[in-house]
Parts: sequence; C-alpha cells; structure tokens
Amino acid sequence: MFSRNDFPVLEFDDNPTAKLNPINFVDKKFGTDRMVITFFPEVVNQLAESGQITEERLISGENPFMVYRFTEQPHVLLTLGQVGCPACAGNLDEFHAMGITKVMFCGGGGVLDRDIEVGRILVVDGAIRDEGFSYQYIPPSRVIYTNPEITDKISGYLDRNRIPYLRGLTWTTDAIFRETADRIVRRKEEGAKIVEMEQAGCIAVAQFRGFDYGALIYGGDDLSGEEWSGRGWNSRQGIRHDLVMLCSKLVEII
Repeated sequence: MFSRNDFPVLEFDDNPTAKLNPINFVDKKFGTDRMVITFFPEVVNQLAESGQITEERLISGENPFMVYRFTEQPHVLLTLGQVGCPACAGNLDEFHAMGITKVMFCGGGGVLDRDIEVGRILVVDGAIRDEGFSYQYIPPSRVIYTNPEITDKISGYLDRNRIPYLRGLTWTTDAIFRETADRIVRRKEEGAKIVEMEQAGCIAVAQFRGFDYGALIYGGDDLSGEEWSGRGWNSRQGIRHDLVMLCSKLVEII
C-alpha cells in the first residue's frame, strides 16, 4: 500500500515488487548463503595474496567488483563494500537475490565520544536514519534496529572469547561534509556512539527481505573535539585484519 506525504522521502510503499528488481540481475546464484562485507581493501588484498581467499565471481556493471571465497571456510564469501547506502545496501539486496541469507558487516566509523579508543568494536544495535535509502524499504522512523536475537548471538560470542566491545547505535548519514557540531551533539543525546554511512540502509534491506544481518564497526576518527582528528584510524592493519577474520567466524553462528 502506498502512503502519501508532503515530503517524498516519507512516502512509503510496501509493495515488494518494483519495476526493476534484484533478481533481474541474477544469472547464477551463489552456492552458499553466508557473506562478510568489509571496507578494508588492504585486508582483502593481503588475504588474496596469501591464498586465504580465492576469486569467486566478478559482479559486472558500471562499477564492477569481486566476490571472494575463504579457502578454509569455503561456505563463506567475502566482498569489499562500497560507500554509502545506495551502493552498499543496494548491492546487499542483490546478494540476497543471489542466495545470501546471513551477512556480517565490518567497517570503521567516526567516534562521537573521545573515550572510545581507536579499534574498539561497536556491536550495532541499530542506526539513526539520517539518510534517504532506508525509507524506501522500511516505514519512516527515527531509528531502525537490528534483530536482537542476532545481536545477542554476536555479543555472546565476543563475551565467551573475552573480546572487549561496546553495544549501541550508530548515526547513518549521507553527507560526510555535513556532520556539524550541533548535529553531533543531537546524535550523541540520542545515543549514537559512531557515525557511518551504510548501516541504516543495510539493516533496512535485511528487514525488508527477511534475512540475518549483523554488524561490527570499530572506532576510527574522532569527531568529539573542537577539531576533527584522524587518529591514524585507517592504518591500523592488525585491527582491521582481525576484524575481518572475526566476522568470518561470526557469520557461521548467526
């Protein structure tokens, strides 16, 4: 049913069939249902060079990209995510049409509290929807939440293996250059710990299509001070490698 609104982004249509659907792009389904999406290209390159992953399939299009398979976990695929909800979550919708029903996401985000050190893992409970993509999949709301059963499984695994983490909300925005001081204060008041650009959309696709999705975001750059601080977050290769390998284990239990 289509609901009208004065603002187009708040008009929602729950019809699962569109003029163009993900299945239209599927020639062959994957032989597995599990995938890790990461944003760490140097880790993907390292794993490929060491033979820990092998090329599975090139996804064609205007911006083609590769999907890999873990050699020691052949039922787990790995791919490099693309920035922003339309690209990353749009691809996720296509992956589901290709047979993927269990997904772990791992990336980095800007911390809104300087006490969150570089590398600290956030288990994503949900995302503040400060973007447009998710509103095409799920009715308007301020926050969209992950499936608590999936998130509890992730947290339980981290607890059993004594891996420190936080659990809470992210702030998903489309506009990296519009993270203003007042917006940051407001999002912190709402409970957001990290800002990023994909979670609201990915969670929305998982809810709409009905598959399992979990996400780990590690604390990266710092937006909590008077000035932005990069904190060398994108050079922490050890942290990033370990996070990908952790997600390859987690996607087996969710």
